[in-house]
Amino acid sequence: MALPGELWAALPAEQRIFCSVLLFSWAVYLWEAFLAHRQRRVYRMTTHVPQELGQIMDSETFEKSRLYQLDKSTFSFWSGLYSEVEGTMILLCGGIPFLWNLSGQISGRAGFGPEYEIVQSLVFLLLATLFSAVTGLPWSLYNTFVIEEKHGFNQQTLGFFFKDAIKKFIVTQCILLPVTSLLLYIIKIGGDYFFIYAWLFTLVVSLVLVTIYADYIAPLFDKFIPLPEGELKQQIEIMAKSIDFPLTKVYVVEGSKRSSHSNAYFYGFFKNKRIVLFDTLLEDYSALNKEPAEENENGENEETKSKTKNKKQGCKNEEVLAVLGHELGHWKLGHTVKNIIISQMNSFLCFFLFAVLIGRKELFAAFGFYDTQPTLIGLMIIFQFIFSPYNEVLSFCLTVLSRRFEFQADAFAKELGKAKDLYSALIKLNKDNLGFPVSDWIFSMWHYSHPPLLERLQALKDAKQE
Repeated sequence: MALPGELWAALPAEQRIFCSVLLFSWAVYLWEAFLAHRQRRVYRMTTHVPQELGQIMDSETFEKSRLYQLDKSTFSFWSGLYSEVEGTMILLCGGIPFLWNLSGQISGRAGFGPEYEIVQSLVFLLLATLFSAVTGLPWSLYNTFVIEEKHGFNQQTLGFFFKDAIKKFIVTQCILLPVTSLLLYIIKIGGDYFFIYAWLFTLVVSLVLVTIYADYIAPLFDKFIPLPEGELKQQIEIMAKSIDFPLTKVYVVEGSKRSSHSNAYFYGFFKNKRIVLFDTLLEDYSALNKEPAEENENGENEETKSKTKNKKQGCKNEEVLAVLGHELGHWKLGHTVKNIIISQMNSFLCFFLFAVLIGRKELFAAFGFYDTQPTLIGLMIIFQFIFSPYNEVLSFCLTVLSRRFEFQADAFAKELGKAKDLYSALIKLNKDNLGFPVSDWIFSMWHYSHPPLLERLQALKDAKQE
């Protein structure tokens, strides 16, 4: 009787590739499900505030965050299972070659024959993203209008949600289709060193998108207004100047129109840096801290809900400065540049390996392409399926690195004398966002790009005592 290893070796190469991809995909899913199960057990079992959290979290907030995270975890389990089953069925039923042939028929009716591969690729991409948007819509609706609504975070009406979703889809296509067509053209005409030109092209595109995103793309979805003159703006400018941060503008974005979660970030290259603060981060500016009458006077609540039942505390000016001190620490310590370098090194490696593998016909045959080897399909097969083990390892390494960077940014804020204010800001932000401060150690190690709250607070507490 043949051994399993012998049976495996007897299979054609394309079948071994297909089975390996499918098995690895399910292995990753089961690993993620195992980690999520461990974390859900923590949510279920930890019903009382642990002693070490008694000074920073009241029992009511603790219970709210526990139930919120439990609901999110349960939702993630079912949506993840659906996604894995859907992906498996697409592969088993030949969904990719079917969609490619359908794209060929559509482009053919428009007068573009098989020789117009780039046109067919764009039709394929449009149909694939449309399919993804439609199948993901029920999950997005449930997450927004059931889970986020239940726990007081959703600020959108149904009309605003659909308007936003349609706008996002159109903007995505306006960027994705031209960029993809140029990339495929470069690969086609690039010769033996096309991978270098393809990498350089994606580098330029990524830098351009980062540069224009906050000025031209983000304002299509949210309103950006300059931070009014006052004490906060003056203090931000003083802090930026003290560390030689080339600040040019400070904006407040009306994030409260869609969600009460809060955030802050900076963007720009060289001597043109800008800071963006979500209004939900600012105690004095958040629409969630205003009475309904104030919003009605301004006429700004037509598409969003007026909710005062779950006001967000936000941060005081000193705490906002501490949060910005942390964010600017990422810039001063070179974390942004380091991440760009790592990303581009990875991109170059992937394009190089793509150039090595693109001529292997068995890779295309494994996914139902026996007679043709379209470049776009090759990109999808190699980047999405063949590289998946490498991508998982890389993702974990970047998560570990991110946690290290977060500790370093906290330490930088300490050096600015912001330890006390950052300590209180982290507690407030955790409360406002209903973060659950207790986690399973394996789940935390694998998923958390930021250190657990208690670890960050302990490091800051040591600084405060010093």
